[in-house]
Amino acid sequence: MSFWMGCLSVVIAYIIGSISTSTLVVRLVSGRDIREEGSGNAGATNTMRAIGTKWGVVVLLADALKGMIALWIALALTRGSVIAAAVSAIAVVVGHNWPIFFGFRGGKGIATTIGVLLWLAPIPTVIAGVICLIAIALTRYVSLGSLILTVLVPIIVAVWFMHTAVLVASIVLALLSIYRHRSNIARLVRGQERRIFDKSGESL
Repeated sequence: MSFWMGCLSVVIAYIIGSISTSTLVVRLVSGRDIREEGSGNAGATNTMRAIGTKWGVVVLLADALKGMIALWIALALTRGSVIAAAVSAIAVVVGHNWPIFFGFRGGKGIATTIGVLLWLAPIPTVIAGVICLIAIALTRYVSLGSLILTVLVPIIVAVWFMHTAVLVASIVLALLSIYRHRSNIARLVRGQERRIFDKSGESL
């Protein structure tokens, strides 16, 4: 792998991540700034509450897709380097969370994290995703389900004895998720977290 191609793939991943789908979609559909609506989070859940479920789904899928695109580019540039893909996975989520094009005010990175994890570790991600959906169905806390997914993936990856770079990337992504959801965690502990169909709240 060319070191410079690896570096280029990471930069491209960050730039792709910085394309804030939620901010663009809400601005296009309603003329409003999603970061000034509801929870202020530029993600799928807040988009759903601001302009409707179908647009929330559009944002969710687009954010996951941009993670996959970033990894596809990384693998193409580096001729299949798992290390480059793993670092690019982190970079695209960092770009989503702190987008250079939008004043470093982005989302919480869950949809993009799902996109890159489905590419890097598909089976562990599907297993964790099923548990995540069950948790959301039972509790209606999207934030709780999101945290369960991101924390479970590295555990399953470790048990699966997958590539070390994939394990490290999944751990970093879990830590990023925990950091971005720190206010949600505090509200969950206090029993004050908003549920999925409440008027305002946040997660993805």
